[in-house]
Amino acid sequence: MADGTTQPASLSYERRLDADGRWALSEGSRHFDGTSDVHVTLHRICTRLNELGIPYAVAGGMALFQHGFRRFTEYVDILVSRKSLKRIHGELSGLGYLPLFEGSKNLRDTASGVRIEFLVAGDYPGDGKAKAVAFPDPEGVAETKDDIRFLNLQTIVELKLASGMTGSDRMKDLADVQELIKLLSLPADFGERLSPYVRSKYRELWEAAMTTDPEVAKKYDMHDESEFLDGEESDSEEA
Repeated sequence: MADGTTQPASLSYERRLDADGRWALSEGSRHFDGTSDVHVTLHRICTRLNELGIPYAVAGGMALFQHGFRRFTEYVDILVSRKSLKRIHGELSGLGYLPLFEGSKNLRDTASGVRIEFLVAGDYPGDGKAKAVAFPDPEGVAETKDDIRFLNLQTIVELKLASGMTGSDRMKDLADVQELIKLLSLPADFGERLSPYVRSKYRELWEAAMTTDPEVAKKYDMHDESEFLDGEESDSEEA
């Protein structure tokens, strides 16, 4: 694996990362070059889905990567319909992919050991309970680059907000949105494109992102209120 090429893996990808720190560091470097086993797995599964004519949209960390938020991830998220998920298992199980366990909706690439997690249209993000935001049909929310279909930015933000708002273990999704706001300089009115269910949370994160980043705050002519409070205290002392 020293050359970064994908080889048959006796261990899962995540266990290999844990087992060999030197390889993990090297793999992390390749990830940001777009050549890690996760990237190889992404291209391989999307090629298969394209060949089968199955609608899909890459989500999660790999979609963030495509939109400019480049961070390491050890698996691939893909949004599909429930009907498509059944067909994927029928067409691919045992042919380079295996379920994580009997009855699992997710697959593992047997060459790389990387897991592929499927998000199902109609299910709900975060706590999984019914809410105003659900995973949509991938056909209406995907954009294509280099023959791979990725979730569009609006849908990513909306789903991550709904997830972070309701999933006690999904606070990282809110942090991802805040990072997107800063990295992409998303405007306050971007929130108007989102479901009313998540708009106030977007505004809250936008305001926090603007005031904690001096350069961005300057761009939007926003100020830390402590500047004014300090001035008031000085005036009082002088008086």
